[in-house]
Amino acid sequence: MKADVAIVIVSYNSEDHIGTCLKSVFAQRKSVSQQVIVVDNDSRDGTVAYIRENFPEVQLVLPGVNLGFAAGVNLGVKHSDAEFVLLLNPDTEILDNAVDVIVEFARKNPGHGLYGGRTLRPDGSLEPSSCWGRPTLWSMTLFAFGLTTLAPRNRFLDPESLGSWQRDTVREVGVITGCFLLAPTEVWNKLGGLDERYFMYGEDADLAMRASSSGYRPVICPDARLVHEVGGCSDTPVHKTMLLYRGKASLVRTHWSGLSQWLGLFFLATGTGLRAAMSRLRSSPGRNDSAGRWQTLWRDRSKWICGYGTTGQSPV
Repeated sequence: MKADVAIVIVSYNSEDHIGTCLKSVFAQRKSVSQQVIVVDNDSRDGTVAYIRENFPEVQLVLPGVNLGFAAGVNLGVKHSDAEFVLLLNPDTEILDNAVDVIVEFARKNPGHGLYGGRTLRPDGSLEPSSCWGRPTLWSMTLFAFGLTTLAPRNRFLDPESLGSWQRDTVREVGVITGCFLLAPTEVWNKLGGLDERYFMYGEDADLAMRASSSGYRPVICPDARLVHEVGGCSDTPVHKTMLLYRGKASLVRTHWSGLSQWLGLFFLATGTGLRAAMSRLRSSPGRNDSAGRWQTLWRDRSKWICGYGTTGQSPV
C-alpha cells in the first residue's frame, strides 16, 4: 500500500545523531503512514551497523560512495513510493507529531509546492535556518559591503535572514532548507528533484528558485516543530565554509547571466575579502576561529568561485 510520506535521510558519519532522529520519527508518528529511507554516503563510523541493529524497519540504501547531499536525496526518492517526500537531516529530532502536522498542512494548503517547519536549538530557542529569503543582487551587495555582518537579522540590511521573524506564523518564503522540506511527489518529479551538480549546500535554494519560477510559493508551517543541531553532522568548519560558498557561486552561475552573474560573483568575492581583511586585523595569531575561515576562504577563492562542475563531486 502506498505510504502517505517517504522520509528521506542522507547520512554521513552520523552515528552520534541518527539514533535520536529515527527514534523521534517513529515515536512522533500519529496517523500518517511513513516510509523511512536512509541513504548512507559511505560512512566510516558505525552508522550503518547501528541502523541495521536498532531500526530494521528502515530501508537502507548503500551507494558505496559519497554521492553528496543532492544526489543522495535523489537516490532515496527513487526508492520511495508515497504521496509526499520529506527531506530530513540526521541531526534533527521531530517534536509534536511534526510530520503529521506538515502533511496535513500541505493537504489543506495545496499549490505551495514546498513546505517547511519551525526549527529549534536543543535549548528550545529558535534556530532560524529552516528558511531564508531569496538571494538577490541587492542582498549580495549588502554582503559585499559588510552590512549583513554589521546588522545581522535586520530586515533591511540582512534581507536573506528574514529579519526578526520568529518563524511562528504561516508565511511564504524564498528558500526552505533541506533539513526539513516536504514536497508532493508529483511536484518533486515535475521539478526534477535536486540538481546533482551541487555536492552540498545551495541545492535547496536552487530547488526553491526553480519552484518559484514554476509558479509555486514555498511556505512555512510554524506548527511543524523540530530540533535541529545545526552542523552536528558537518565536516570541519573550513571545509564546510568552502562547500557553502561553492554552492553560493553555483547558484549565481545557474540562475543569473550576463552582468547580473558577473556582479553576483564579484560581490561574493568582495564580501569574503573584506571579512578576511577585518578578521586579520582583529584576531590574535594562532586563533582557530571564524577569522581563520574567512582568511582561508579568501586565499582559496579560486577553488569555490567557479561553482560546482557537472560531476557533483566535492572540490575540496
